Amino acid sequence: MTIRSVGIVGYGAFGKLLYTLVGRFAPSVEIRVFSSREKPDGKKFFTLAESAQADAVVLAVPIRAFEEALKEILPLMRRDTVIIDIATVKVHTTNILKRLAGNQPYIATHPMWGPESYEKRAGDVNGMRIILTAHSLQEDIYQASITFLKQCGFDVVEMTPEQHDKHLAETLFLTHFIGQIVAQGGFNRTEIDTVSFGYLMDAVESVKHDGKLFKDVYMYNPYCKDVLERFEISEEKVSEILGK
Repeated sequence: MTIRSVGIVGYGAFGKLLYTLVGRFAPSVEIRVFSSREKPDGKKFFTLAESAQADAVVLAVPIRAFEEALKEILPLMRRDTVIIDIATVKVHTTNILKRLAGNQPYIATHPMWGPESYEKRAGDVNGMRIILTAHSLQEDIYQASITFLKQCGFDVVEMTPEQHDKHLAETLFLTHFIGQIVAQGGFNRTEIDTVSFGYLMDAVESVKHDGKLFKDVYMYNPYCKDVLERFEISEEKVSEILGK
């Protein structure tokens, strides 16, 4: 299957980055963006029905909106249109796809980076990781997708949705949790920052504006609660070390 057109449903920060990436790495591919905030012009922005008729459709919507967006777009799609899930959690969205998509081909992915990472690296995607979890593609199409991503420079990692969400709870969610605590505490850089404090503030600055994503990951990743419980236990042990 040759992808000649891509629909992007949702034009937030990540949807805009996707538009840039598709234009950069697949310049011959037509991009049809659907945004509820933009009027269709037949050039960049299209109706939902027009975007749904593309060869592949990326759902670049918040996790909480994934199910409703999928229900809305499925009846508008061609039977061979590939659904691309890029949500930050994978068990939740994969279960929805299995329940609703029927015979519609799909692939569940998670790009482990965002607009800020892309800008900080001046657009260098080499080594930037994309996780592939579940899919219902023909094997040759799936392997061709992996080959294309690797040729672009991305690091492709395959794992189950459960493995992904467990790792994510202990990495991205924990980073967001600590980052939100530091940000809420009003801690800032100083003139005598240590190198390690600089790394901490880099992490804080990369997540402190993602409050909605932080809440969604907690709500829809079943492994986050366990991470919080472990954090609370370790916090008590650290307090004991300090004699508090």
